[in-house]
Amino acid sequence: MNDRYKVPGQTGDWFGVDLPDRPPVKRKAALREAAMGNPATSLHLPQKKEPVMARDSPTIVRRDHAYHVVAEDYSYKSEAYYTILAHELAGDDIRPCSRAVLDAFVVPVCLERASHTGIPVVPWGISQGYVPLPAILYGLNYFATTSEYSVVQDTTQAKEVIKHITNLGKYPFCYQKISDRAAIHTCTAIFGWTPGNNDEIVTTAKKIYDLFAIPLVSMVFVQTGNNFALSSLAPTRYTHLSDEERAFLSAYRNHQEFL
Repeated sequence: MNDRYKVPGQTGDWFGVDLPDRPPVKRKAALREAAMGNPATSLHLPQKKEPVMARDSPTIVRRDHAYHVVAEDYSYKSEAYYTILAHELAGDDIRPCSRAVLDAFVVPVCLERASHTGIPVVPWGISQGYVPLPAILYGLNYFATTSEYSVVQDTTQAKEVIKHITNLGKYPFCYQKISDRAAIHTCTAIFGWTPGNNDEIVTTAKKIYDLFAIPLVSMVFVQTGNNFALSSLAPTRYTHLSDEERAFLSAYRNHQEFL
C-alpha cells in the first residue's frame, strides 16, 4: 500500500494499477500570445456592446470600480486567464484574480481554502489506488476538469474509473467518501447569487464568491440529510444557464437593478 493520505481506521479498497505505460499525451497548443504580447488591447472596455453569451469568449463587466471577467473557461492559458493577467500587470482591480481561478478548479486546493473560511466541505484525500466506498472521484492530472466526476459504489466500478482518471496509474486522484444516503446537488452561482435554492446553499454561494470572486461558476454539493457540503467548483457553459440566470447575468452586465 502506498497511500499517504489514508485516514487511520478508515475502511476502503486499494486498486493498484500495474499496466504498461502509454506514450505521453501531447499538450494541445493553447497559448494566447496576442493577449500577452499587447496587453493594452484588453485593458479597457470595448466601445461596442458585445453579446454576453458569446461562446468561449470572456466578457468584461465594469462595476463597483472593478473589472469582472465573465467567462465559460478560466483555465490556465485560456483567453480569460490571459485577460486577467493583462489587467493585473496594468494594476487594475480585476476579479477574479489569476490565483483564484487556478485554485478554484483544483479540488483539493479549492476545498482546503474553502474550509479555512468556514465553508462546509466534503472530507477528501489523495491517492493512487486506495479509495473508500462509496465515493466521488476527481482526476488531478493536467487535462482533468472538475466538470467531470464519478460516483463509485463498488470495487469493479471504482477500478475502471481509477484507470481512466489516472491515465493507467500515471497520476493521483482525489477521493471524497460519502454516505450511502448522500445526494449530489449541482447549481450555478452568478456573482454569488443562486436562484431557487435553500438558505444554506444561498449563504454558502455568497461565501464562495467572497473567497474566489468568480462571476460564473457551477457548484457541486453533497447533501446528507439537511446539510450541504461543497464537493467542487466547475466552469459553466452559457448554454446551461436557465432563462432566469441569463436575465440576471444580462442585468448585471448592463448595470440594471436586481433583487
